[in-house]
Amino acid sequence: MGATGTADLDFGAFPGKSDTSVAVTGQSGIVAGSLVEAWIRPVATADHLADEHLVENIKITAGNIIAGTGFTIYGFNTTPHFPGGDKIDGNFTVQPSNNTLLYGVWKVNWAWL
Repeated sequence: MGATGTADLDFGAFPGKSDTSVAVTGQSGIVAGSLVEAWIRPVATADHLADEHLVENIKITAGNIIAGTGFTIYGFNTTPHFPGGDKIDGNFTVQPSNNTLLYGVWKVNWAWL
């Protein structure tokens, strides 16, 4: 028996970041071989209109299943990235060019079988 639900994928305050994830827990029936899927849910949030959910360049995927517990939903900005546009900060962390960042909360639906 599977389950369905919704989750909030939070890229943080502006200017945001290029990727993020959210753990979905409380799925006692999920097993290692379960099929998990997640996708954008086009409804308004405090940060974005429903229409923005339809047109933003976000790739959503689900994985990292933990039997009897849940799984993880991952979100990535798929806006074209231009090598050489990134900067490396004092902590040797890559800071992507600003056109590869998303911010705020995006709604996602999920299901598993």
